Amino acid sequence: MSDQKPTQKDAYSLILDAIDAGIYRPGDRMVENELADRLGVSRTPVREALQRLETQRLLTRDGRSLVVASLDHNQLAELYAVRAQLEGLAARLAAQHAAPEEVRVLREMVEDDRALINDPAALARANRRFHKQIHLASHNRYLVQQLDLVHRTMALMATTSLAVEGRPETAIAEHDAIVTAIEAHDGDAADAALRAHISRAFETRLRLDSGAVEPQS
Repeated sequence: MSDQKPTQKDAYSLILDAIDAGIYRPGDRMVENELADRLGVSRTPVREALQRLETQRLLTRDGRSLVVASLDHNQLAELYAVRAQLEGLAARLAAQHAAPEEVRVLREMVEDDRALINDPAALARANRRFHKQIHLASHNRYLVQQLDLVHRTMALMATTSLAVEGRPETAIAEHDAIVTAIEAHDGDAADAALRAHISRAFETRLRLDSGAVEPQS
């Protein structure tokens, strides 16, 4: 099989992953040729990916340069408000429609995450997988698409709230409550538990951004 050059989708995903991983942070300039060299792709798919990211408002203009966007207080509040509504609905639908295998995977994720309490970066990645699994377990493709948009925007947060002391333990307990409700096929409880989880994450984010708490090193 012959080698194929990366497509626009590949370049887009690679840049998005780099932002999500904190390689590029809010305010960092996105230089086309530097990105092409770093990612090992040609400049044309990088240019197209940058245009797509700008359209999605993950990048913004600073003069003639494109930079990674940042979220102000109002944008952050709006994002968490939408996220709570959509995530709560996903949990409610998962309680109704998730296959037994999907529920077991969610339970295993919670148990496995207990070993990551002292590794905020790894726990943040596991957290994204956990939420994605709930989205998929909702069995509603349109909801999954909207949540994908929300979670792409979440990549603009330079520091995970899971880096705040004490938050990993409480977040895992909240995940446990969500899965327990899904296991019981209790849509109301799953919705409420997920919304409460997002509310506490938002509160932690506000405290982190205000300087009231410091991230763990």
